[in-house]
Amino acid sequence: MATQWNIGACSWSLQVKSVPELEELLKKVGLEWTQIALGDPNHASWEEDDAAFVARVGKASFRVSAAMLGFPGEDYTTPDHIRRTGGFGDPATRAERLEILAWGLRKTRALGLDILSIHAGFIPEQDDPARGAFLDTLRRALDAAADEGITLAFETGQETAALLRATLDELAHPRAKVNFDPANMLLYDKGDPIEAVRVLGKDIIHVHAKDAIRTTVPGQWGREVPLGQGQVDMPKFIAALKAAGFEGTVAIEREVGDQEARVRDIAYGAAVLRRLVV
Repeated sequence: MATQWNIGACSWSLQVKSVPELEELLKKVGLEWTQIALGDPNHASWEEDDAAFVARVGKASFRVSAAMLGFPGEDYTTPDHIRRTGGFGDPATRAERLEILAWGLRKTRALGLDILSIHAGFIPEQDDPARGAFLDTLRRALDAAADEGITLAFETGQETAALLRATLDELAHPRAKVNFDPANMLLYDKGDPIEAVRVLGKDIIHVHAKDAIRTTVPGQWGREVPLGQGQVDMPKFIAALKAAGFEGTVAIEREVGDQEARVRDIAYGAAVLRRLVV
């Protein structure tokens, strides 16, 4: 039986500023589905205000798999920068970011969606004294999501699959799931993405299709490359998702190059996925 997955593109990868521009470029790359950024400095700043944005998305020809939220102040200059500034890692920004999350959850619900992906931040190891307060913050985030009928999908990459698995098990929250990005595991040098699918499979509800070359220098990023040209091994990755029983959307993410190059690479990536997702 054919695999029933949706293939889409991440809105921020297309570097669009308005919903009509997003609609135009999705048609150009031949994709019906998108994961849409809610609006933040790193991923998208929409021309539309919240009400106009929701209205235009509702009338658009494309379909939306999930929303995505980043936080002001997140700095991806190096892995160490994002370790210090990402997600809920810094206690000093947690209260403010929970408020931003509440806004994001309301906007996600207004869009008629039930999945919101975020980077939780670098998860403290199980013997780290900071872990308890960090998990308490995640529980508050998850409870807020549950109140809106939304599932939070934590994006992979900033920790090993084993640590994320242990964290999900410890949280034991029905609204805690995974947005799986195989390339991030290479960019951050956090393990084998194929094995990670086996570890996290039952909780993967959304996927980023992205490829990369693993970093060889500690403290520096690996290199993102077009889909199918890196070390993820896309045929094995797709096979692992199938074996895990994944059903959902695979959204192509491309975060390198100008808009023209990204459109070209996303169209190329869509062709790669269509050959594999059958």
